Amino acid sequence: MKTSDVLASIGVVILLVAFLLNLYKKLPAQSSTYKLMNLIGAGICCFSSYMISFYPFVVLEGVWAFVALLSLFNVPRGTSPINK
Repeated sequence: MKTSDVLASIGVVILLVAFLLNLYKKLPAQSSTYKLMNLIGAGICCFSSYMISFYPFVVLEGVWAFVALLSLFNVPRGTSPINK
């Protein structure tokens, strides 16, 4: 098995575990853990797709990782310490 295959497998497992935990209500989508698992899993998958020059998935996983990163810093409306 090539390095890219191992990395892709690790990334996909992370993404699927996050999805299943959320689906069975063990990990809320709003939690930092869920968002971090999406960031790490998508980032690893993005890199493994880059390694094999499969650019459609580089874009897909790159956007997924970027959105997950942004969501980690997203403060829900009305919860900013400035408003209190």
